[in-house]
Amino acid sequence: MDVSKDITVEELHERIGKGDEIFLVDVREPFEYDIVNLDGLLIPLGELEDRLSELDTHKEKEVIVHCRTGARSGEAVEILKRNGFKNPRNLAGGINDWAKKIDPSFPLY
Repeated sequence: MDVSKDITVEELHERIGKGDEIFLVDVREPFEYDIVNLDGLLIPLGELEDRLSELDTHKEKEVIVHCRTGARSGEAVEILKRNGFKNPRNLAGGINDWAKKIDPSFPLY
């Protein structure tokens, strides 16, 4: 995994606060999304390769991928790179890091 392509929860939070256009893909499972989410497009990791066409318009743009802790989203970043995406980035620490550092009202699970 290319760690330089990771983005921290603090960086993401700051960019959202500035009103930057963010394209976020959540690669967790639907039951996890129902627990807590960041309003990203839900495409579970196991479905990602079959659903890449849904992301085609973002191939040249930044795509921020997240999961619970950053492991599955790291795999997703590699899948996107292999399929020609120019700037996929992993949210380091995932939504659990977001809960710990940005929004303590988010449940840890």
